[in-house]
Amino acid sequence: MADRYGSDILARDPHGPKRKRSTERVIEMGLVVEDVATGYVGAVVHVEFGRMQLEDRKGRRKSFPVGPGYLIDGKPVILNPPLRRPPPAAPTRTASGSVAVHGARARTALPSRIYVEGRHDAELVEQVWGDDLRIEGVVVEYLGGVDDLVDIVAEFRPGPGQRLGVLVDHLVAGSKEARIAEAVRRGPGGEHTLVVGHPFIDIWQAVKPARIGAKAWPVIPRGTEWKHGVCEAMGWPHRDQADIARAWQRIRGSVRDWTDLEPDLIGRVEELIDFVTQPAT
Repeated sequence: MADRYGSDILARDPHGPKRKRSTERVIEMGLVVEDVATGYVGAVVHVEFGRMQLEDRKGRRKSFPVGPGYLIDGKPVILNPPLRRPPPAAPTRTASGSVAVHGARARTALPSRIYVEGRHDAELVEQVWGDDLRIEGVVVEYLGGVDDLVDIVAEFRPGPGQRLGVLVDHLVAGSKEARIAEAVRRGPGGEHTLVVGHPFIDIWQAVKPARIGAKAWPVIPRGTEWKHGVCEAMGWPHRDQADIARAWQRIRGSVRDWTDLEPDLIGRVEELIDFVTQPAT
């Protein structure tokens, strides 16, 4: 006959040690837990859809449900899934420091253009000013060199509604680049063309040296290819062009926003953007 009242009420000593109550614990990666039912002990390596994977000391993995029935350091716990982190807030500024416009579609490209001497220059301009340029509808094109710039400008045929801005390396007084810029100004379309440049030997120098862990960019002696010399002075590989490319990726990867660039570059790029986005008169 079934016992309506259950087991002997005197079988348990009411004055004996109290049963330990489970405490709640949020699951963390690497947390070592023991499954009470099976005795399996392992570290949490994955949590998804109400289940977790434990990996034992031999590298074997087993899946268990999230919840009660586990021990940590011999103490009963109820395991709760990790708290969901809120999505990161959308940035309020672009990399160039402008007010970010979220959800805006890029404008149809303007007839005006910005030409940039050097592939690395174009990549850096895109990285820092790309959001602004897309909002304005300005296309930046890579210019292999400036030796034929006069002919390139003539072919572009700048005008009131089709302006051309050009960013040149090492544009200093008396240089070849300065003479070419003056020839462009005097040539066809010069009124609607703006040639500006930074004073650096290469766009690499436009990145503040602190970003690559240096107090200043190395001084490279004449006769030594500048980028190879920089890599050698910094202790970076410089055997071939692939090493130089990796060095540039390292430098560019250190740039977070416009504050990591020298003012001599920032001012010139902003000047070009203002010039090519002026309304036709």
